[in-house]
Amino acid sequence: MIIYNVTTKVELSINEAWVEWMKHKHIPEVMNSGCFTRYQFVQVLETDESDGFTYAVQYYADSKEAYQRYIDQFAPALRQDAMNTWGNKFAGFRSLMQVVH
Repeated sequence: MIIYNVTTKVELSINEAWVEWMKHKHIPEVMNSGCFTRYQFVQVLETDESDGFTYAVQYYADSKEAYQRYIDQFAPALRQDAMNTWGNKFAGFRSLMQVVH
């Protein structure tokens, strides 16, 4: 099992609208790629929230090939949509993890 984690710091001025956009637009578009089997959308706690909130989405893929298909075929357009929608009012980083049994 591969977990693609996207952690994002969101400015206070867009927080509520960004969360709604994630829940109703972005995450459904990622899941519609067919590359992931499930996801988890969480708020990161115990962080400095004076300038914004931090969130993470973990997308679960059955294989690294499924993840790579997402990166190659879907991620560029979805990332551009986020930039077009929110500009520089958010910052994120991505990490790839594998479940250890």
